[in-house]
Amino acid sequence: MRKLYEKREVLFAVLWIVAYCVVMAPLKGDLGVESVWCLLALIVFAAGITAFVKSNRLEEKYGLSGFPKDMKRYLFFIPMFVLATGNLWDGFSLSYRGSALLIATLSMILIGYVEEMIFRGFLFKAMLGERKAITAIVVSALTFGIGHIVNLFAGQASFETVMQMIFAVAWGFVFTLVFYKGGSLIPCIIAHAMIDVFSLYGADSEWGDWLFIGATIVGAVIYCVYLGRLKNENE
Repeated sequence: MRKLYEKREVLFAVLWIVAYCVVMAPLKGDLGVESVWCLLALIVFAAGITAFVKSNRLEEKYGLSGFPKDMKRYLFFIPMFVLATGNLWDGFSLSYRGSALLIATLSMILIGYVEEMIFRGFLFKAMLGERKAITAIVVSALTFGIGHIVNLFAGQASFETVMQMIFAVAWGFVFTLVFYKGGSLIPCIIAHAMIDVFSLYGADSEWGDWLFIGATIVGAVIYCVYLGRLKNENE
């Protein structure tokens, strides 16, 4: 794994993404995030990623060393964290009960970590080393959004999947720019986990979904324009 990473870092990232999609799509589709098997698979992915990063001392490269020093420059990430609560805007309603809710919650937290590490960490950093920053940002954001097409194979309706892909692309740009400008992936992991976890606790209504999608797209454009004007943390 180390040799592949050193010689072909983009391929290394792509293989992680493919493996994640191939394994998790059927598990989520057939068993659901409340399944212990889904949770175990996510634990394996998270453990593998963490072991690789720590054994090769790549915490700083992948933004796991801490928050940016000057939080004010990024408006304390308030726009991102406010948008991340969108699944709760139309009220509360539990998707599961008891142990199923606990397992689903843990799974969603791990999804936030794993997906940020493979899309923003591995893929974006690999692209950044070979391409211009704008290309790496666009590819990372679009790949993250398009990657949600696997939900079709999990039994999700096509229109819902398309809207989720657009929604994910908007978030992809936010997360990638936050990471690129601030050098820390931790805020992105937290916000990503918030979105996924709150989906288990929020009421599901059509108007609420459209409000969340619309606010995310508009908020992402405004916040990304602001972030784009900032110099990088180490500049």
